[in-house]
Amino acid sequence: MRKLCIVLVIATLISSCNSKKKEDTVETAVKDSTTVSTEKSTAAKVDVYEGLLPCADCSGIETVLKIYQGDGTMESHKFELYTIYKGKSPEKEFVEKGTFNTERGLENDPNGTIYVLNWDKPAENQIYYGYYSADPEKVYMLDREKKIIKSELNYALTLKK
Repeated sequence: MRKLCIVLVIATLISSCNSKKKEDTVETAVKDSTTVSTEKSTAAKVDVYEGLLPCADCSGIETVLKIYQGDGTMESHKFELYTIYKGKSPEKEFVEKGTFNTERGLENDPNGTIYVLNWDKPAENQIYYGYYSADPEKVYMLDREKKIIKSELNYALTLKK
């Protein structure tokens, strides 16, 4: 009888140790999945616009504009602008990164949006793109007066899905 009690005590102890390990594993897994889902929900929204802009001395400027909305603070508004001058030998590629600000109103559309790239730099270093509120999937390269460039050539980039 005494041997049976000792065996039962040992079995209970082993069982409870294994149970504790399983609880730790489950708890860790729950914590990890919460972290992952939290990270996904706070991930910055990115809009990617692409297109081929006109070029005076090449076959076109392949352009990719990435707008990172961030968490809503000015510091988190980031952009990346990639340009490749096609038809040049060698093709010239440029990358510009910085912060942006937005302004309301594009030409006659009071709800349009203008992206002011490098807004925290001198005006000669700022780049302007804008879209009409009715068509946010097409962003236009703007001139220094923040107006759409009037031309038969294509100065628009399209939102990539």
